[in-house]
Amino acid sequence: MKEKAIKLAIAPIGWTNDDLPELGGDIPFEQCVSEMALAGFAGSEVGNKYPRDPKVLGKALGLRGLTICNAWFSSFLTTKPYKEVEAEFVKHRDFLYAVGARVIGAAEQGHSIQGLPRPIFDDKPVFTDEEWERLGDGLNKLGKKAAAKGMKLTYHHHMGTGVQTAAEIDRLLENTDPALVGLLYDTGHLVFSGEDHLAVLNKWIKRIGHVHLKDMRGAIRKKALKEKWSFLTAVKEGVFTVPGDGNIDFEPIFKALKKAKYEGWWVVEAEQDPARANPLEYALKARAYIKEKAQI
Repeated sequence: MKEKAIKLAIAPIGWTNDDLPELGGDIPFEQCVSEMALAGFAGSEVGNKYPRDPKVLGKALGLRGLTICNAWFSSFLTTKPYKEVEAEFVKHRDFLYAVGARVIGAAEQGHSIQGLPRPIFDDKPVFTDEEWERLGDGLNKLGKKAAAKGMKLTYHHHMGTGVQTAAEIDRLLENTDPALVGLLYDTGHLVFSGEDHLAVLNKWIKRIGHVHLKDMRGAIRKKALKEKWSFLTAVKEGVFTVPGDGNIDFEPIFKALKKAKYEGWWVVEAEQDPARANPLEYALKARAYIKEKAQI
């Protein structure tokens, strides 16, 4: 396999957090993308400070040798009329296409508690059979809209949502068309949820179209469980970190993806408080770890 088939990116959430604007609120867009490039990454996802004009964004990224690889899309297929979701998705798709991305990462936000001050495990939403049907059908339709532009829809399982556990990932993928809906595999969310992340990886490796490399601090997770923290409290307290700084062994993950001839982006994504975890320092730490362990 050609190693260039795997491209490395980093998400801006380590600099400025979209869900917690107070984290990194003072860090400008230009600093964020400059430090990404300085740390040795080739791509970025989209943050809330990024220019929405494709020409302006493209110029800023081009100066630094960066490419947009993906951006989060909040779907509400279980709670809103499909046509409303589709209209927002098409706008999102067209923006991403214009800035060079060919992957769209969607996460169902119907009934989500990820941004609410509620216990992340006790209050986790559970979809009804009818909601599962709406979700699967809607994702297939959105996948067709993505494919029409030569793009790939990937589903982002996430803490505090109706698709968080391994069983829920199974149900989602079993009820969607493999040609239209892929999996955005996120190490940190699986481990935080208490799932066997390697079992999910090996079972669904042919469906994986995008990868988020996020490490987790086990001691913080234990406190989150014991003290019934919300997701955002856990983030602020440092449950996530970059690969090589937490408790996840990424070597088996890297080996499995390379053995399967995965082609696409690996994205370092670790939402942290930049006042406690200097973004450039942690970006460099992640890049060095990936180079050492994955030889990329």
